Amino acid sequence: MRHGRIWGRSSSLRTQRASPPLDPSTRKGGVCQGPLDLSIVIPAFNEEQRLPKSLQSIRSYLKSHSLRAEVLVVDDGSTDSTARVVEGSRTGFPELRLISNGRNHGKGFSVRHGMLEARGEIALFTDADLSAPIEEADKLLAALREGAYDGAIGSRALDRSLIEVHQPALRERAGVIFNRIVRQIMGLPFQDTQCGLKAFRREKARVIFEQQRTEGFGFDPEILFLALQKGLLIAEVPVRWAHNPATKVNMFGDSLRMFLDLLVIRWNAFMGRYSMQ
Repeated sequence: MRHGRIWGRSSSLRTQRASPPLDPSTRKGGVCQGPLDLSIVIPAFNEEQRLPKSLQSIRSYLKSHSLRAEVLVVDDGSTDSTARVVEGSRTGFPELRLISNGRNHGKGFSVRHGMLEARGEIALFTDADLSAPIEEADKLLAALREGAYDGAIGSRALDRSLIEVHQPALRERAGVIFNRIVRQIMGLPFQDTQCGLKAFRREKARVIFEQQRTEGFGFDPEILFLALQKGLLIAEVPVRWAHNPATKVNMFGDSLRMFLDLLVIRWNAFMGRYSMQ
């Protein structure tokens, strides 16, 4: 893996260790046999406009790779045609599944729901707008194949030349400041906790997501905090990324809620509400 960083529980840079690659795919008549290699989880709330293009990109990506995979779209109580879009996209796309939260809970809840439903050896989640192109998943999967890593997260901060469309200056600056706050409050070493592209080995993902309590946008620091507390080895990998002007994250309201989430996470840890075994 090139130009990435590896973080373990000690929050210090770790050296790469070799481990066997994932088992090769076996197919019979185009139908996946046995366990799945990859689950792709997409949280979705009112995404009827952006999902068709994203699902087509993911479908093309899977066709170009010899991966036994599934794609889980988690509908978070959408009031538009998100569910119908997913159902309509299933023709010729047998890997696609729709999961419903019933009502709106939040992005964190949706990601947890999908990651706990995932059947693939690796469970990856990404944003519905694919701000990080799905092809960037190759970098995360390579990190998990090449080393004894339990997870790999995309990073916009490690190589900003890979940012194809920047956020407005104020929003980008606010994001940098928020990440510094996250690192201070949570004791996290990562340069970018909020990139929406993350992957974990499934058995390790369950250990994290079964403990997750944050249901909104502030869930990323919590799962990374839990990962390090449980001794997982995480690779931070630079990825291409493009800002979508139609983003649903409110810079002020959601930033305040995420800051409050950080305090709640620290309080939960202090009160022993997370099992660290």
